[in-house]
Amino acid sequence: MDPNTKTRIEELINSSPIMVFMKGTKLMPQCGFSNNVVQILNALGISFETFDVLSDMDIREGIKDYSNWPTIPQIYVKGEFIGGSDILIEMYNSGELREKLEIALAS
Repeated sequence: MDPNTKTRIEELINSSPIMVFMKGTKLMPQCGFSNNVVQILNALGISFETFDVLSDMDIREGIKDYSNWPTIPQIYVKGEFIGGSDILIEMYNSGELREKLEIALAS
């Protein structure tokens, strides 16, 4: 990965306690998986930021290398990669997501 792209990704991840790399924005998701993530975080009343990977091909491909995760969306909490849509749904349904987010945002 290009060092400049890596730096940009790290700056994005660190720009918000919860950062979602997704297709579209939180106001207008451009795929069902991204929409799932937005709906879950909104249901929890959690403040989060998004980056539209459709707007930047370097970030779109670079984030997959950065996390070693092949799909979008990708969710980061306090700099830690949590996973994608399926993992977030599982964590939400089990109650683990609310707990993890509350702990992360309290620290």
